[in-house]
Amino acid sequence: MQNGDDITDEVGTQSAHSGPTVGVVGAGLSGLSATHSLASMEADVRTFEAAGRPGGVVRSTTIDDTVLEHGPQRLRLSAPLKSLVEELDLTEELRFGHEDQPLYAFYKGSLRPMPLSIRHAITTDLLSWRGKARILAEPLTESARPDETVHEYLARKFGTEAATRFMGPLYSGLYGTDPDEMYVEYSLGRALDHMGIEGSILLTVAKRLLEGIDTPPIVTFERGVKTLPDAMYDANADRIALDTAVTGIEQDGERFRIVSEAGTHTVDSVVLTTPAPTAADLLAGIDEPAADVLARFNYNPIGVVHLESDFDGEGHGFHVIDDGYVTNGSTWNHSMLDRDGIYTSYVGSGDETVLDAPDAEIGRRAAAEFEEITGTSAEVLSVNVIRPGMPAYDRSWSALDNLSLPDGITICSSYTSRAGVIGRIVDGRRTAKQVVSKSAGRH
Repeated sequence: MQNGDDITDEVGTQSAHSGPTVGVVGAGLSGLSATHSLASMEADVRTFEAAGRPGGVVRSTTIDDTVLEHGPQRLRLSAPLKSLVEELDLTEELRFGHEDQPLYAFYKGSLRPMPLSIRHAITTDLLSWRGKARILAEPLTESARPDETVHEYLARKFGTEAATRFMGPLYSGLYGTDPDEMYVEYSLGRALDHMGIEGSILLTVAKRLLEGIDTPPIVTFERGVKTLPDAMYDANADRIALDTAVTGIEQDGERFRIVSEAGTHTVDSVVLTTPAPTAADLLAGIDEPAADVLARFNYNPIGVVHLESDFDGEGHGFHVIDDGYVTNGSTWNHSMLDRDGIYTSYVGSGDETVLDAPDAEIGRRAAAEFEEITGTSAEVLSVNVIRPGMPAYDRSWSALDNLSLPDGITICSSYTSRAGVIGRIVDGRRTAKQVVSKSAGRH
C-alpha cells in the first residue's frame, strides 16, 4: 500500500519530468485510467485516494473460494478493454461468460424473456403482437428532441408497451431513476452518440449485423473484476497515494495546490474523478459557481445483496417490472459466469427507507423476493449498501449546461461522460490527452 508521504512534496518543488505536473483526485477506474495514460505521456502525475484500496465501486471479495462482485458483475471485451488487458498482461486471467442466454423481465408475476434476440422477439409474451409490430415502425420516427425524457423518447420510437416493459427498465434499471425523470441528452443520448446512432436504432443494429460486426464477448477475471484496477494500480503504485484524502484545492497563480492529509502538492493541472458532491466541496474555495452546479446532481444509493441458491435457471438475470418489490433486478452469476450457486440482487435503488434498514433486514427481503420470483430459496452471503451510489441522471442533470470550470481543472467522471467500465477507461485516456494538450498550450 502506497504511503501518501512518499509521493507528496512541498510547494514549489520542480518536476524532473518533461511533461506537465498533474494531480488526480480519486483512484477509481476513472482516476486509474487517467493516471495510467498520463504516465504513458510522460506527465508527472500524482494521484490521491481517500480509501485504502484502488478501484472505487469495483470491488471483488472471496468467500470459500467463491468470487462475489460488489460493483460491476462483468465486462465486455471491447477494443479499449482488450488493449488494456493485453498491456497489463492479464489475458491469461480472463474468464469468458455465456452469450446465448436470455435476460428476463418479472412482469405480472412471471419471468418473461426480454426480446434481445430474434427468437425471443418472436416468442416472448412480455409484449403483445401489437406491441412487437409497433417496434418495427421505429425507422419512421425522428431522432431525440430537445428536453425529451428517456421515457418520452422510447415511447415515441418503439411504443409505450416496449418502453414501459422492456427498454425503459433495461436502460434505467441500476440507476434507480424513473425513465420519465431522465433527460435523453444527459443519459441515453451519450450511449447513442458512442454507438454512432443519429437516426434509426433498428436500422443501425441491422446494418451492423449484416456487416458482421459482433458484440464484444462477456468477460470477467478468475479473481473478479477487481483484477483490472489492481493491475492498473500495481503498474502505477509509485504515483498513487492510498489512504490519503484530499481536503482542499487552492489556486496558486496559474497553478494549484492540492492539500491532503499528507501535505501539499503543487501541480499545473488537476483532474477530479470523485463523485459530484466531493468535487463540489473541493472546488468551493476556488470556484463557487462551479461548486454550486456540481452540488445539484442527485445520486441514488443502492443495496447489493449476494445470495446462494440451488436455483438452476439459465439466463443473465432479470429486471423487476411489477410494483411492490424492493428488488430492482438480479444478475445470475451462476449461469452467466459459471460462479456456482451465486446470484446478485440489487435492492432499494434510491429508496433510503429501504436502505436505512439493518443489513440483516435488507438481506432478508432480497432473499424472500428472490424466492418468490424464482420459486427457489436463497441464503444471504453478504449485504453492501453503496453510497453515494449511482448517478441518478435525472432532471438535476440539466444543471450540467451551466458548468464552467477554471482553466486547469478537468472532470473525468461518469456524471459528465459515459458511465460503465469501458466508458471510464476511454474517458481517462481522453482526459489525459486533453490535459497534456492544454498544458502545452499554456506553456
